[in-house]
Amino acid sequence: MSLSVANEVDSKILKLASGQLEGCTNFLRNLVAVPSPSGGERLACELVMREMEDLGFEEIVLDDMGNVAGRIGSGPRVIAFDAHVDTVGISNPSRWKVDPFKGVVEDGILYGRGASDQKGGLAAVVHGAALAARAGHLDGVTLWVTATVSEEDCVGLAWQYLIKERGLDPEVVVIAMPSGLEVCRGQRGRMEIRIDTHGISAHGSQPARGDNAIYSMAPIVMAVSKLHRSLAVEHPMLGRGSIAVTGIRSRSASLTAIPDACTIDIDRRITIGETRESALEQLEQLPEVRAAGATVELKRYAEPSWRGLVYPTDKFFPAWETPQDSRAVAAALEAARHVLGGQPKMHHSNFSSNGCATAGMFQIPTIGFGPANEMYSHSVNDQIEIAQLVPAMAFYALFPKIYVSLT
Repeated sequence: MSLSVANEVDSKILKLASGQLEGCTNFLRNLVAVPSPSGGERLACELVMREMEDLGFEEIVLDDMGNVAGRIGSGPRVIAFDAHVDTVGISNPSRWKVDPFKGVVEDGILYGRGASDQKGGLAAVVHGAALAARAGHLDGVTLWVTATVSEEDCVGLAWQYLIKERGLDPEVVVIAMPSGLEVCRGQRGRMEIRIDTHGISAHGSQPARGDNAIYSMAPIVMAVSKLHRSLAVEHPMLGRGSIAVTGIRSRSASLTAIPDACTIDIDRRITIGETRESALEQLEQLPEVRAAGATVELKRYAEPSWRGLVYPTDKFFPAWETPQDSRAVAAALEAARHVLGGQPKMHHSNFSSNGCATAGMFQIPTIGFGPANEMYSHSVNDQIEIAQLVPAMAFYALFPKIYVSLT
């Protein structure tokens, strides 16, 4: 493609995206106005289905888990765009400068829970897919846009279901994560682990007669903190893993009784080169764990989706990396260059995404690209810069054409 032709294409797609900004913003405001915690996404999914219908999607499917999948095109090359529709909750509304469920816009910034993670990306990807069709960029392509559920509670679960049960098998996946319009080609993985100690209950006035499970857990908590500082496996792009105690609770007959059980929850981020077995063994072999006779267990997820489906899985979500010299990354960088007017940056994400399933479990080349900065994810005054929606929509409109042209 000559420079003049490329500039003409860039101008056309950016103009189309600019013309769609009001519709995309209104859709995003409506999404933000609907609370959609994991397990409570019904209204948001219904909004997505209506928007897809209005934009001319050729097929719209609501599956038994509650995921929405919209199709445009019917070619042999299958591409998928993904964004999750669920969000975390609000711990303290009084700390927000605006109502987190109003989609308030001030000085070009839209505020609200999920604006960055990932409702902004979802709005842009739904409209960007429609623009791809309008611009004639889907020759030979079947494009699926998935609005997935339960990601915050169990990342990757929706894509396990889509691949195993629905048979969706794209050759590349683009996740509309809040990357600040930078290209992401990998992320650390995640595990959720629990450690339990057990003791003997006794009256609180006679603690020596019992065995306090909290006291047995205390040195384990400090050992986990020390373990974090000694993690040795390091990946050139993803760096080291991490480990943190994120919850603690005990069981006792009353507040006047010695606890006979204590549990801590552990967030273990894993890098490439670490495995579920090695991460669990690190904890099992801690002298403090062995001395307490504590048990170490990988958690399992078996909660119903908003449609009532229970789809159990271990809470182990692999790290993933798409090679820099891959077709997926090359197409993403080229599409980003066209819509940003300069060399795009590579994004190093601190979080996890559905890529842990598409790439980590199923080895489907996956990249991340989306509007908003991930620093606002899960935060007070969650937000997105509205102007970023235009290049994001244009990116999603261009990516299929560029990706196919590279084969």
